[in-house]
Amino acid sequence: MIALLPLLTLIAALGSGLMAGLFFAFSSFIMTALAKLPPEHGIAAMNSINVTILNATFGLAFFGTAVLCLCLGVASILRWAEPGSAWLLIGSLLYLVGVIGVTIAFNVPLNDALAAVSPTSPEGATLWTRYLAEWLPWNHVRTLANIGALIALILAYGRQAAA
Repeated sequence: MIALLPLLTLIAALGSGLMAGLFFAFSSFIMTALAKLPPEHGIAAMNSINVTILNATFGLAFFGTAVLCLCLGVASILRWAEPGSAWLLIGSLLYLVGVIGVTIAFNVPLNDALAAVSPTSPEGATLWTRYLAEWLPWNHVRTLANIGALIALILAYGRQAAA
């Protein structure tokens, strides 16, 4: 494991970077574009995204990075005196709490509520307005947490590789 630590750190940084790009796209233009659609179309489009995103490539990047961060976080504590351990722990925690935790606690429940409403109903239109107002700020948190994790993991890798 010790010999693999720099490689695993680099792979976790790559996964965090992929997720940062995805969430950045949602924060930068996808949600703005969906908000310009009539509510029933915006709801249908977002529901379609939420269904199709659950695939092997997304799962590998999203959850694979989480598993790596969990392992790297534990390794950083066990090897605390080693170069890069603090950055490794910071990057791991940012990803696990700021990405996985926020997704589970905030974004997924909002997605589930959106999936349960009729897009053409008055309740659907009301929920869509609330969804946009609540989902997007939490996505910004995920984006920033991913960027922070990416930076911390790169710094950890640099210190590991130099040692």
